Amino acid sequence: MDLCEQSPSYVRAIAPYQPGKPISELAREMGLKEKKIIKLASNENPLGVSPKAKSAIKKAIAELGRYPDGNAFDLRAALAKRYGVPAECIVVGNGSNDLLEMAAAVFLGPGRSAVYSQHCFAVYPLATQSRGARSIVVPAKNYGHDLEAMAAAIAPDTRVVFIANPNNPTGTFVPGGELEAFIARVPRETAVVVDEAYTEYLPRELRYDSVGWLAKHPNLILTRTFSKVYGLAGLRVGFGFMQPAVADLLNRVRQPFNVNSLALAAATAALGDRKFVAKSTQMNRAGMVRLERALRKLGLETIPSCANFVTFRVLHAQAVYQKLLRQGVIVRPLAGYEMPDHLRVTVGTPGENERFLEALETALD
Repeated sequence: MDLCEQSPSYVRAIAPYQPGKPISELAREMGLKEKKIIKLASNENPLGVSPKAKSAIKKAIAELGRYPDGNAFDLRAALAKRYGVPAECIVVGNGSNDLLEMAAAVFLGPGRSAVYSQHCFAVYPLATQSRGARSIVVPAKNYGHDLEAMAAAIAPDTRVVFIANPNNPTGTFVPGGELEAFIARVPRETAVVVDEAYTEYLPRELRYDSVGWLAKHPNLILTRTFSKVYGLAGLRVGFGFMQPAVADLLNRVRQPFNVNSLALAAATAALGDRKFVAKSTQMNRAGMVRLERALRKLGLETIPSCANFVTFRVLHAQAVYQKLLRQGVIVRPLAGYEMPDHLRVTVGTPGENERFLEALETALD
């Protein structure tokens, strides 16, 4: 018998995650110069790395011969101070998707189920299926979470509910009051994982204190990342807030030394670079307004976004995507998210945004 057939059928049925196309790959395929390509496909910070993080990385290089701090003491201490939670409530991960995988490893398995929305982040179904658990996919409402339907979909065997707020890839947002009311309805034996990878991009009037909910909702797990507004996507470092007993379980399945030394040093420094974060969010808001207005002027329907990207509907989306690639502009097609007529574009620098709009206008002709 073939060795691969010894793998569980639910593993063999997984469709591998498809990342955004790298600049180097497009350069090879199209014969383009890398410097002339702009990538607006993966929701990265167009300003790059925080200056404080760069300085911390340089200092940390001298210690690369040693293993990183497996308990992430300095980073957890900095996060505890910033958010006012005990360090034992914090778990660090190799990107926030590592935290999502840990939660699935702890609470899911054959004979159990997870609830999540249509058009959700790709890691939710991947983490669920890889544990042999059943996926309960709730139809989206206006491309976002239908909390009433999600509450009704929770089954006796449901052990995890995944919610991204703001949502990726649609950018939709659930107001804090509605989200907490939903969490309060979920049975205590079911973990509610709220993925807040884009929370720093929320305007002040939409922000809510989810960290403050932890004391009231012991089944709540919050995940966040340094990959977006902090500009550390290439280092892969995320973190989660939860009750100490839940953190203890996640740490049991967490890989030893799962966050490398450079990532730990950079994240700790980036957390204190509020000037860089403010500059990033301000540029994002201005770019969002520019892109949404321009897309509507082109007659394209956009999904209102609270993140750092805009998703828009366009006829022949795959063909338009290919035309953009030939012009050296990388965006993200969303057919894999059951949105074959949509493309997602990350908000870039002012120059990148204009380059994208010019290329899109050409691609639509």
